[in-house]
Amino acid sequence: MKQRKTPLRKCTGCQEMKSKKELIRIVRNDEGEFSLDRTGKKPGRGAYICPNSECLTKAQKSKGLERSFKAPVPKEVYEQLLNELCGEENE
Repeated sequence: MKQRKTPLRKCTGCQEMKSKKELIRIVRNDEGEFSLDRTGKKPGRGAYICPNSECLTKAQKSKGLERSFKAPVPKEVYEQLLNELCGEENE
């Protein structure tokens, strides 16, 4: 049986190529709202990030999400995403 390729995506924080399943997708929908996408199936433009707060901080400093979404990302969005990530890291 033929082996399937695992899709690789680049983290917008650390710039490392990793398996799509290891990363978390951040989605910007048509209304311009940002959210974490655990399933990878929400509609909208997506960017990938490692499931830790350090990569999100790096992405904020290097404006990685702005480049991925081709739009400015408000500071409140970073705070919301950081809260969601920190909450999941503690579980």
